[in-house]
Amino acid sequence: MTEAIGETTEVEGGRRIAVLGEMLELGDEAVEAHRGIGRFAAEVGVDLVLAIGGDLAKQLALAAGAAGVPDVATVGDNKTAAALLHTILQPGDRVLIKASRGGQLWQIAQSLTGQPVTDLSGQHLT
Repeated sequence: MTEAIGETTEVEGGRRIAVLGEMLELGDEAVEAHRGIGRFAAEVGVDLVLAIGGDLAKQLALAAGAAGVPDVATVGDNKTAAALLHTILQPGDRVLIKASRGGQLWQIAQSLTGQPVTDLSGQHLT
């Protein structure tokens, strides 16, 4: 996840927005890993973190805000996240949408673009 966030911040353009779902397969390291992602987002200059999910998403968002990300929000589900993004996105914004596949964040990308989303093998996600 850090690699994806880092690459997003290297692209020229408007605000750097990270839409991040929970990483589901981390076991005992999950809380600290989510906090670390929040701190990393601040370190590389993310302008807005939108964390999606439950307690782990809250940990990520709290760490991001404490480390200096200017705008942070937490929502419980993809539908709410997509609705919020539709209201705040501006032309030129760079948006990373990333989580474990189980988070199904492709639904957010599909909502924003109005286009079907495919995985790396070319299969449509539904």
